[in-house]
Amino acid sequence: MGLVRTLNGDIDSKDLGVTYSHDHIYCIPPYWQQRQEEDLLLDDLHASGLELADFVQAGGQAFYDATAPDYGRHAVEVAQLARQHKLHIIATAGFNKGFLWSSPRYASGETWAEWISRSSIDEMTEVVVNEVQHGIDGSEHRAGVVKCGTGYNTISPLERKTLEVVVRAQQATGAPMHTHTEMGTMALEQAAVFRQLGLDLSRICFAHMDRNPDPWLHQKLARTGAFISFDGITRTKYFPEHVRTEAILALCRKGYQDQILIGGDFARKSMSAHYGKGGLGLKFILSEWRPRFLEEAQAAGMDGEALLHAFFVTNPARYFSFA
Repeated sequence: MGLVRTLNGDIDSKDLGVTYSHDHIYCIPPYWQQRQEEDLLLDDLHASGLELADFVQAGGQAFYDATAPDYGRHAVEVAQLARQHKLHIIATAGFNKGFLWSSPRYASGETWAEWISRSSIDEMTEVVVNEVQHGIDGSEHRAGVVKCGTGYNTISPLERKTLEVVVRAQQATGAPMHTHTEMGTMALEQAAVFRQLGLDLSRICFAHMDRNPDPWLHQKLARTGAFISFDGITRTKYFPEHVRTEAILALCRKGYQDQILIGGDFARKSMSAHYGKGGLGLKFILSEWRPRFLEEAQAAGMDGEALLHAFFVTNPARYFSFA
């Protein structure tokens, strides 16, 4: 299929294997650190490593770490974890959603919002492209995905600027593109911007669409050729799990099973089995959700094994490949 860029080098997409398509493993967001939101700080390398060990034991072979620079990315440490546990981790260049930009950009004291506001689109694009082509924060570890995002029911002027930057970076590098939608909102509005900018929408994945389980919306988005990420698995505070399953099956009934990606957006201590909070752990999707989905798909008259192979293996291999 093509080349996938992991933190520890480029691989053939056929070697990616069973993949989670949106998670985090070791990140310390300055925004949440300043506010002493301990649950949102994945700051223990040992505990994070134990999560990865469980993931591998459950059959996991790769995952996309969606931690953008402004969300407290630690690429060198994550690359070390990937080597230690013999799995592929794909890293992120680009931006998160706007509220995190009130935190400092590295050690300069300048906030992300100030830097985005004063910098030209060309200057920002060069920074993102450099992380894909040369390395993150001066390291040898390169990003394999470019990312942007927008807030709840709105696209701010600075967010609109970063959308254009990331589209340009995607077009310059051929990297896959990931976009954050707050609670699954603004996906079609983002798609309209991307189309206006000339993006090939088959190169992008829209995150958090299961937080807005609207079949009409999902089908409209799927018709653009984009990938759709169902990445809130385990988060029944939003919806019972069957609502997500029905949304997935609804897309499959319409023939869009090859555009579905699965992840857990694992990003809290309370989600972890090893951070002392008694959570379900990174392995849960493979160990518990996968057999449940298989049963539900088969009850709906569908080939659950074929669908799961698409969601975890063939779709990620195609999506994460460079153009």
